[in-house]
Amino acid sequence: MGSIDLGLQHINQGHRVEGKIREVESEKRFFRPPIQKRSLFITVSVSLLSQSDNFLSASSRFIAIGFGASSVIGYFIELLKFEGIEERLRFEWMEECLLRTSSDNWCIINDGTDKPNIVMGISGKPSELVEITPVLQDNIPVIRRFTGGGTVIVDDGTIFVSFICNKDDVPHVQPYPRPIMSWSSLLYSKVFHGIADFKLRENDYVFGVRKFGGNAQSITKNRWIHHTSFLWDYKTHNMSYLKLPKQAPEYRLARDHLDFICPIKDYLSRSDFISKTIDAAATHFSLTSTQPPLNFEFNPTSKLLTRLELEAAAIKSS
Repeated sequence: MGSIDLGLQHINQGHRVEGKIREVESEKRFFRPPIQKRSLFITVSVSLLSQSDNFLSASSRFIAIGFGASSVIGYFIELLKFEGIEERLRFEWMEECLLRTSSDNWCIINDGTDKPNIVMGISGKPSELVEITPVLQDNIPVIRRFTGGGTVIVDDGTIFVSFICNKDDVPHVQPYPRPIMSWSSLLYSKVFHGIADFKLRENDYVFGVRKFGGNAQSITKNRWIHHTSFLWDYKTHNMSYLKLPKQAPEYRLARDHLDFICPIKDYLSRSDFISKTIDAAATHFSLTSTQPPLNFEFNPTSKLLTRLELEAAAIKSS
């Protein structure tokens, strides 16, 4: 039986919920009911990194979050040290490492990043997506991640959820972008059931016509990752670092950032969102705890754009 891991280390070992994937009429072309549920290793990180400049040092804490009658178990892990690397970039490296070097399935829940970071998809062009002058003035890191998708600014109001799976361990999901996206929307429809007008619009999670979750993917021969930046809250000033993208979803209708997005906090508390996400995962998988093995020789492709690269992009856009 395959296993799926929910990223950085805590899980309620006794929390096993039996359930079946409900087949949705509009998604029948993508799904067939699985013969049995695969196991899922859940990790929830409220404070992913310590204050040191390590990738994830021995002092990195994964603090327990209570749900139901029992609590998530906290763990400490040691990973390779990378000096002076931005917090969000470390996380991107870890995800890519698990995608490309691990044979397990994972789900990672990370509760925010202390400092604001701009994260672009692998083909993103800063001259088209970022207001470079204020970004340079305010020393906002700009990261090009290893997955596709659009550009987001993330901070302590962001909740990250990632699923990293062997395609053979989720055989009812075809390993292509739209089927994976549709599968994820079925899972999150359980999280937001009865709370708001949740739906998948193009590649975004929305309440009505306002976006609160952006998605990105990478699909390899035998594995895939689907990760989401959820907007639990946002700072209005941070939105000014982003340009209106030239290629925007049709339903956006040229709205500016503040008219286009909405925060989850208007509907759910932070802890309830995380607990409901774990519960929703439990309807698809058997939940188990494990510690992620990482390949210390792995060479990640996500990168921090240098000041020279951003200045060159600014010249190009002028």
